[in-house]
Amino acid sequence: MDPTTSASQLLQYAITGLTVGSIYAMVAIGFNAIYNVTEAINFAQGEFVMLGGLVMVFFHITLKLPAVASFPLTILVVTITGILLDRLVIRPLSKPTVLNMVIATIGASFFIRGAAMMIWGKNPFDLPPFSGRDPIMFLGAAIQPQGLWVIGFLLVVVIALTLFFDRTIMGKALRACAVNVSAARLVGINVKYMVLASFALSAAIGALGGIVITPISLMEYDRGPMLAVKGFSACVLGGMGSFPGAIVGGLMIGLIESLVAGLISSGYKDVFALSVLLVVLFAKPSGLFGSIAVSKIKKF
Repeated sequence: MDPTTSASQLLQYAITGLTVGSIYAMVAIGFNAIYNVTEAINFAQGEFVMLGGLVMVFFHITLKLPAVASFPLTILVVTITGILLDRLVIRPLSKPTVLNMVIATIGASFFIRGAAMMIWGKNPFDLPPFSGRDPIMFLGAAIQPQGLWVIGFLLVVVIALTLFFDRTIMGKALRACAVNVSAARLVGINVKYMVLASFALSAAIGALGGIVITPISLMEYDRGPMLAVKGFSACVLGGMGSFPGAIVGGLMIGLIESLVAGLISSGYKDVFALSVLLVVLFAKPSGLFGSIAVSKIKKF
């Protein structure tokens, strides 16, 4: 560490890391929403984030609709995309094993990315921040107001999901499918409907992440794969299927990347983040909050 590095600089790096890590955490939560029901990894999850940003640009910038109208419309459009992904890609599979679903979502990812390129082109797009671009000074560190929105929306997602899974019938049905699909089917739960609901939920969470991050880092058609990789890394680090693990994993990766970029070099941030991931997996293969039980492939 450079001896001239001040406490305010470290705070600045930490704030930036928490902001970026919150996006990774939201992507990871979207991964887990589907994994808990199907045990498959939806590699189109990053495309939901990309669509969230670009569809918001379409409604708010192109059509000039107010943000309060564009926001729910964007969530709705991307959620419908998630439903269509289940209906048109996953449901038609004759034998929906984990491997088949992974391959199907990879193909869907390429299709969505190509469609986005045809519609929006290759140029990056920006959105106006929710509360201005003037930074807030705190202990010598400059905080972008949009960064607070990102962290705030992560907290909202966590609280909403907690209430959803603990207090609603559908949430409890999804949890039952996560524990044992066969038992859930025996007590009358429509597992195929739960799979559809998990895709819709993950798409909505991804869209929310895309909306809040676009004013900070812009959005373009090919941002999805990298976001998916970072979100998947957060899932693995925290433990597949664990929502607390997704949050902790995302924040950890964001903090590591920011601190390494600021203190050493931005070229090494991915190396250090991957190294920490590998160390954790060597010490605890299930991740920080994952179960060590080996689960069976679920059929639905």
